[in-house]
Amino acid sequence: MVDFASIEAIDFHTHAEEPCCGPRDDGYTEFQAAMAKYFRNPAGADGMLPTVEQTAAHYRARNIAAVIFPVDAERETGFNRYSNEDVARIAAENDDILIPFASVDPHKGRAGAREVRRLARDFGVRGFKFHPTMQGFFPNDRAACYDVLEACAEEGVITLFHTGQTGVGSGMRGGMGMRLKYSNPMHLDDVAVDFPDMPIVLAHPSFPWTEEGLAVAQHKPNVYVDMSGWSPKYFPEIFVKYANSILKRKMLFGSDWPAITPDRWLADFADAPIKDEVRPLILKENAMRLLGVDQAALSRA
Repeated sequence: MVDFASIEAIDFHTHAEEPCCGPRDDGYTEFQAAMAKYFRNPAGADGMLPTVEQTAAHYRARNIAAVIFPVDAERETGFNRYSNEDVARIAAENDDILIPFASVDPHKGRAGAREVRRLARDFGVRGFKFHPTMQGFFPNDRAACYDVLEACAEEGVITLFHTGQTGVGSGMRGGMGMRLKYSNPMHLDDVAVDFPDMPIVLAHPSFPWTEEGLAVAQHKPNVYVDMSGWSPKYFPEIFVKYANSILKRKMLFGSDWPAITPDRWLADFADAPIKDEVRPLILKENAMRLLGVDQAALSRA
């Protein structure tokens, strides 16, 4: 298990990207090359991305725990998903550093709900990643996705939703079919009302709907924000203002590995105008509370 007392930070947003069960699908290399260009990251431009095992080693060397997940977007992209079971299995083998999340396309309805329950109960999955743009759904569409969300709420797991613009399909013809409208964070206000006890994390600063995301997180007690997908030096002024004040206990460190490395994110965070007393909350303490870690017990250890 992760030794939360001794780790330096918790990265709440890392991806299992490289296919684990065969060669890359047609078009996947071009897709990753476009992502690499968008993030100015050479990792995916012409080579293979890190495996889950390599990700564990990278984070272990830095004494940083990592929430890791695949994205089930087969229906919209045609790319075979990375097996949730394999990610959970490898995370269990590296449970000193990896915290397993999974991903289920909400269009799978009752079958998806069964998968959520099985992964939570049998594989120890702590949360589920949803990407409305990649998966092609409005989060507040009851008919399209509430079977899966109800299962998440019943199992007491965390839900993490991509919000805002995405690097997926950026610069590609037709944006690779990705529609940005699905990822407006205001859709998640309805979800927070309908599932008031289910933890919801808005991934990224939600550009160009940054203020909408901040409003939802401020208004709904069960909504948090992970700060991934952007270098902190590019954070909008209002995003920093909220992180330093009324949302200081709701902001989470996230890199967006492998598109953005923890080294790059943390180096830029060190220079960001974040208050000294807020930094440990963002880097570790808020995530511990969200994950249900008994911080009082750790302080007594």
